[in-house]
Amino acid sequence: MRKLPPAVATGGAAAVALVALAAAPASAATADSQFDVIFPGKKPQTTYYVQNTAGNSGSMTGKSVMHWQIVDDQVVDNSKRFTSFKITTRIEERLTKSSEDHVVTSRTCDWTKLVNDNYSWNLLEDANTCAAPPTVYDGEVWWSTDSTIVYDIEGDGRGPITKELTGSPLIHG
Repeated sequence: MRKLPPAVATGGAAAVALVALAAAPASAATADSQFDVIFPGKKPQTTYYVQNTAGNSGSMTGKSVMHWQIVDDQVVDNSKRFTSFKITTRIEERLTKSSEDHVVTSRTCDWTKLVNDNYSWNLLEDANTCAAPPTVYDGEVWWSTDSTIVYDIEGDGRGPITKELTGSPLIHG
């Protein structure tokens, strides 16, 4: 086996380290939320889990990923559960750590068919990920990602229900 001169070996290691640094995101912050939905009739009670993630990898990104699981594994009635189920994911900025959020970009994803067709979902796919359009990162402001879910349960007579979910921790610098 041939040895490399020390300068080449050191330079090669430095180049690999620089590539690894360039590929890694500068920062990311995540927050988790969960809520239960109790349906009328014999439809299974379900827990919904949402993870909001803000990321800076040269541009500011924000996404919400949702999973859900029935509480009781005895599915008696797997009929339509929602007339509507939508999530809005927002990338927000603040001028100071304690000032008010301002929405920079947002996206609303209609997951009505997805949640009605699948009484449980544990996969990480595009189908259960709602990503706001990325925006230019400015290290002078404070950034976060949060989301709101608005759903209407089939047959309960209550109308739309709004869930404000926990936003990600702030990213700055």
